[in-house]
Amino acid sequence: MHKFLRSVGFGQYGKKREIEKLLTELEKTATDRRRIQIDTDENLCEIRAEVAPGMGIAMTGEMDAYGVFRREYYYPYITSPDVSSQAECSIQRHTEKETYAGLLDEYRVGISLIFYLDNGFEYRERKLDHASRKVKGVKLAGLCAEGKILLPLHKTRKQIELAKVATKDRNSLLEAAKNGDEDAMETLTIEDMDMYSQISRRVMKEDIYSIVDSSFMPCGIECDQYSVIGEIVKIDQKENCLTQEPVYDLTLNCNDLVFHVGIAKRDLLGEPKVGRRFKGQIWMLGEAVFEG
Repeated sequence: MHKFLRSVGFGQYGKKREIEKLLTELEKTATDRRRIQIDTDENLCEIRAEVAPGMGIAMTGEMDAYGVFRREYYYPYITSPDVSSQAECSIQRHTEKETYAGLLDEYRVGISLIFYLDNGFEYRERKLDHASRKVKGVKLAGLCAEGKILLPLHKTRKQIELAKVATKDRNSLLEAAKNGDEDAMETLTIEDMDMYSQISRRVMKEDIYSIVDSSFMPCGIECDQYSVIGEIVKIDQKENCLTQEPVYDLTLNCNDLVFHVGIAKRDLLGEPKVGRRFKGQIWMLGEAVFEG
């Protein structure tokens, strides 16, 4: 069973037999079906069963000689209408199956951001057609199985503006350091030492969440899962049409990176409101926007 099925409103499905029955029913009713012929003996099919706008389960497999779909794997998904990043992005195939991971050199989160490519079928299709696979933007969205709401930090308008300027300056330094600028490397090192010193002093008297406004950190051993703290900038509520289970679609701003997170209402501790913060472990998906 996929860990994040509950994030799209299928929390009551806990056994493998129940999941198999659900997927079989979704295969019959889904209207979004695509197929490409890889060679004379092999094809690739994708079925997307949408249970709410922009949310559902994707199933991939092969159509046999009798026209019967043979499912190989599935995963829940939620889509984002917003382009989160236009940083340089590379795509690599996973080892064990016909799925792909994307890697973003995103300065704003301070790490190389790895995500599960949600439109891998389109990428495979472009590869067969010898079309452009250059990525001009990525729409990021995450699924979360358990999260909580944190109160916001009180900031004046001046503090907000100063933080934006500082972030912009730091991103410029990171880019320069990546290109081999030794002065930028030295400046970043000094800034990190100063920050560590300030945090060490403050943490003795303050709660950690009053010091850390937002964060974006790899979590666990899987490279596309992250522990995030981000400000809620928009809240949408969706309902799974099969289970009638409500799901929050939260738009987060985390380290100046904007992306969506889907979480079942019952798995979220606290009441989400614009301006408050969300904390949780997410599985990051992304839809690559290709040139041409």
